[in-house]
Amino acid sequence: MTPDRSLIEQLNGTWRDPPGVWGFLTTVDHKRIAARYIVTAILLMFLAGMLALDMRWQLSVPENTRMTPQLFNESFSLHGSTMLFLVSVPLMEAMAFWLVPLMLGARNMAFPRLGAFSFWLYFGGVLTLWIAHAIDVTPDLGWFEYPPLSGPAYSPGHRADIWAQMITFTEVAALAASVNVAATILKMRPPGMTLARMPVFLWAMLIASIMTIFSMPAIMLVTSMLISDRLVSTHFFSVAAGGDAVLFQHLFWFFGHPEVYLIFIPGTGFVSSIVETFSRRQLFGHSVLVLAILSIGALAFGLWVHHMFAVGLPRLGNDFYTAASMAIAVPAGLQIFCWLASIWAGRTWFPTPMLWVLGFLATFVIGGLSGLMTASAALDLQLTDTYFIVAHLHYVLVGGAMFPLFGAFCYWYPKATGRLMSELWGKVAFGLIVGGFNLGFFPMHILGLMGMPRRVYTYSPGMGWETLNQVATAGSAIAVLGGLVFVANALWSYWRGEPSGADPWGGSTLEWASASPPPAWNLAFTPVVASLTPMWNGGGALSVMDGISVGKREVLVTSVTGAGPLYRQKSAAPSVWPLLAALAVSAMFLGSIFTPWAIPIGTLPIAAALIGWFWPNRPRAKIGPLKAMP
Repeated sequence: MTPDRSLIEQLNGTWRDPPGVWGFLTTVDHKRIAARYIVTAILLMFLAGMLALDMRWQLSVPENTRMTPQLFNESFSLHGSTMLFLVSVPLMEAMAFWLVPLMLGARNMAFPRLGAFSFWLYFGGVLTLWIAHAIDVTPDLGWFEYPPLSGPAYSPGHRADIWAQMITFTEVAALAASVNVAATILKMRPPGMTLARMPVFLWAMLIASIMTIFSMPAIMLVTSMLISDRLVSTHFFSVAAGGDAVLFQHLFWFFGHPEVYLIFIPGTGFVSSIVETFSRRQLFGHSVLVLAILSIGALAFGLWVHHMFAVGLPRLGNDFYTAASMAIAVPAGLQIFCWLASIWAGRTWFPTPMLWVLGFLATFVIGGLSGLMTASAALDLQLTDTYFIVAHLHYVLVGGAMFPLFGAFCYWYPKATGRLMSELWGKVAFGLIVGGFNLGFFPMHILGLMGMPRRVYTYSPGMGWETLNQVATAGSAIAVLGGLVFVANALWSYWRGEPSGADPWGGSTLEWASASPPPAWNLAFTPVVASLTPMWNGGGALSVMDGISVGKREVLVTSVTGAGPLYRQKSAAPSVWPLLAALAVSAMFLGSIFTPWAIPIGTLPIAAALIGWFWPNRPRAKIGPLKAMP
């Protein structure tokens, strides 16, 4: 049903942000918040990629003097911390922020102000790490900061403290975002979208959010314990004082291994949406795909110790974690077979988003097979400190998460901008990135088998590693060039691209029912869902319901399992309080690097900001009936 002009004007007046800088600072529009996440993370990806290319240049020849050992350690630490904590997970959260309300036919997230708060706090973590780099106090102990090297005895100054507080910034932001996404999916689905009718994308984002809620407290706890050791002389990780340095690794990897799947599982949602649209058929084995994601989410919490096979833990435990590490390959393999079956049995065509799916399938399989190899404790003991692990890590993270993300960017770009990206330059970027990535990282498997250790800034001549390192460096440069082409294509298409219309791909899910780009209110009416593919059923006419106010910010709340309408809920208006709360929390986090008094003193401005945030200033929306529309 098409809304008339007067209805659109009312909705625009209700949902628009204030103009100018004030609107920028106070917006709670999920699309604007997601766009900020994406732009920030892409800029950081470029900076981290330049660091990686610089390190590869250093290793391209033996005894290179381009980088000192200290500079190499700083570059390695900054690259890894940025990519894992400030790019990978936040980008997945950003895609959820942008797409989940649209895919639910909702007008905003469940907690709009919490979404704004999560971005501002994430941005505080970005500034903490990169301003520290600008003033030459870059963390230099890797992206993991193991004690005792990160303890006060071996790491004076504040480099380790800055890393630990950057983690706290980003993980609190991630928890806030995940609670928001999970609540939105569970309680704001449109009428008729039962759990069985949820698209795989929504299942993936829901499971990733729940995993975040359970795993993030571990890394926040361990970094707080590290800061406590350094700041107030506790001894959680001091062996001489009765502490346990291995405890740090257990807590770190209890988060660290699920984090791999926090990045991969949203990628499965991207791939499922793309495959369904371009194979022109409902996904083969929808239930199998959902159960596979659930299985991966559960198993991911049971195999963190396979990162610690060289620590010296009991062998019986190693055997258990070897079995668990191999078991997780089963649901991952089921997903791949379901996607291949959908492609094989459908009327498939291959624009740029589908090429990224093919690149993902090939690359992730290679990473998965090398993961099965390192799941064996006996073999991992030989490979764990070599470049084989560097290759495996990047094949899993880049192939399993970044390639689907590139495909998702191309797929939903017309929805976000109203314009199509160039197919020619999209294919050029795909070829350069995928080809350069494999040329850059596959030789590292061989380097690892030849004994080249990781985390070294140079090596002696005559080791036989020179040629493969030069090939890897050339491949990395080609991949970076492809990334520049990709970004240039996106920017050029934003102003000059061909207009796309609302649904250029003929998608099956509800986000394609809105205009491109979507207005602030997303959809004028509440859709009613009767199948897994609502845009492909009903002869092109989407069933809708009326009853949500157009003169007030309201959203529909539905039941968890059956998605039956329950009541209308007031949706938060633009507010400066999320920004002020984030500033107060940031001040406490930063101050605690230097003095423990920052924590009790810092709670006062936080409390003031939260009082302003939750101060009741409007009556709650009255519950009203919903009416079916013809």
